[in-house]
Amino acid sequence: MRWSELYVPTLRQDPAGADAVSHRLLLRAGYIRQLMAGHYSLLPLAVRVRAKIIEVIREEMSRIGAQEFLLPTMQPAEVWQKSGRWDKIGAEMFRLTDRKGADVALGMTHEEIFATVAQELRSYRDLPQLWYQFQTKFRDEPRPKSGLIRVREFTMKDSYSFDTDEAGLDRSFDKHHDAYVRIFARLGIPAIAVEASSGIMGGSDSVEFMCPTSAGEDLVVHCACGYAANVEKATSHLAPATDGAGLDAPEPFDTPDARTIEDLVRDYGVTADRQIKTLVYVVDGQLTLVLMRGDHALVEQKLIDTLAAVAIRPAHPDEISEALGALPGSLGGVGVTELPILADLALRDRRDMTTGANRDGVHLRGVDVARDLAVGRWADLREVTAGEPCPRCEQPLEVLRTVEIGHIFKLGRRYTETLGVSVLGADGERVTPIMGSYGIGVERALAAIVETHHDDRGIVWPVAVAPFEVAIAVLGTSDEVVAEAQTLYAALRAQRVDVLLDDRAERPGVKFSDIELVGIPYRITVAARGLAEGTVEFTDRATGQTEKIPLARAVAHTTHTLRATEN
Repeated sequence: MRWSELYVPTLRQDPAGADAVSHRLLLRAGYIRQLMAGHYSLLPLAVRVRAKIIEVIREEMSRIGAQEFLLPTMQPAEVWQKSGRWDKIGAEMFRLTDRKGADVALGMTHEEIFATVAQELRSYRDLPQLWYQFQTKFRDEPRPKSGLIRVREFTMKDSYSFDTDEAGLDRSFDKHHDAYVRIFARLGIPAIAVEASSGIMGGSDSVEFMCPTSAGEDLVVHCACGYAANVEKATSHLAPATDGAGLDAPEPFDTPDARTIEDLVRDYGVTADRQIKTLVYVVDGQLTLVLMRGDHALVEQKLIDTLAAVAIRPAHPDEISEALGALPGSLGGVGVTELPILADLALRDRRDMTTGANRDGVHLRGVDVARDLAVGRWADLREVTAGEPCPRCEQPLEVLRTVEIGHIFKLGRRYTETLGVSVLGADGERVTPIMGSYGIGVERALAAIVETHHDDRGIVWPVAVAPFEVAIAVLGTSDEVVAEAQTLYAALRAQRVDVLLDDRAERPGVKFSDIELVGIPYRITVAARGLAEGTVEFTDRATGQTEKIPLARAVAHTTHTLRATEN
């Protein structure tokens, strides 16, 4: 390709409003342009990178025996209604009505649709099956941000496994896990595999692949021993609490100006770890008390997972006042018997604690959790923080900000049962296949690569996904320079090198800056001075190192360098 024929609208200044590094550089380097919030046009360079990412994924999917499909992205409501997710999923799903009045959705995922295809499986001999596709997904994100990292329209590689039993699912899950490790290594993404919540997908085992970046919105708890989990799933060891004997019964005391945990610490000397924080949620229509230690934060996803909740929200002040007789700031669970109470494990067997009295401006001291609170269920609900002991090795945990680039689930039989998928088993009885689901966001992976591989001059693409492997910078317009550059260009193309000839009538500084900005891994500079010596310059974008090489060896040197990056 010749740069003079290529559409690369580079920008000299950072675009306004681009918060993430990848967003800023992909805009500046002419890879993307925003159409509207959460929707981006991919320009020629981005299309080339996207195609190479897809090819890496496709190769690894083929390696584990997966077969490629392409299923519709517009889907009938009845399939989602059968699975129960039509009503479970909220505003994130784009819904519309066709001209005949039928409800349809723009697919945000394809578990149900692949299950309808699987209805034609007949025998256990047809299993296992590993199916995948690259398809556009639509999710109405409330706050799309950070360029390609959080959008409303994107390409997903989603794959699905069908097995006769749990042992088969384990094998399919492990195959995908290993394939994902290879994929992200080949893409140059430092992915961390972490324990995760399955969320609306359902199922049991769930592993996310997370890329550390300041642009991420997910927190990962990580330890050098190998323990890693999303904060929605993470646990840690807490030091045992030492409580006094406490009081024979809770004792009220006036706290007219206390509305927060910090108020009780500052004005009444009650440390946060000796307070019981009472949160009130509406869980599937039921007002529910959630008790936490005062210095701990609730992870809502843990609450959702614990209760297998469909709909959850914080209760409104009027709902709380009507049920408990007080407003937030003076709430507690002592004496509450008509509402379900869920408590975090860190409160189990605690004594001499302080909590609200369900009277505005009044708290209770001397609370014995086992004696005074009717806890119906205990669960790990708290958010793990940096420095707490690892649950495996007791070393201090680290908390990283990350972006999710892949997620694998063991779905179980939820979708095959509800959509009537069954096969004839070896014993002649009908068997319901068990499913797994495995996804990679393609454009998000593209952004994650840029988040990881860049410097102050622009993007530094790994060779495997770069839009071009080599750029030839032609300096000058003399017949000799132009002829030698074109000869070198043709020779590299003959060796199947993905090469870009920068034949623009631009100053050398402009050419060098653009090649660095768009991130082409290697640059060959052809100039009159070098040709007089029989040499060209070969520059490594990642290291910045430049060396003179004989013109006669330029093709061999380049191909040798590219092959070395593949090993």
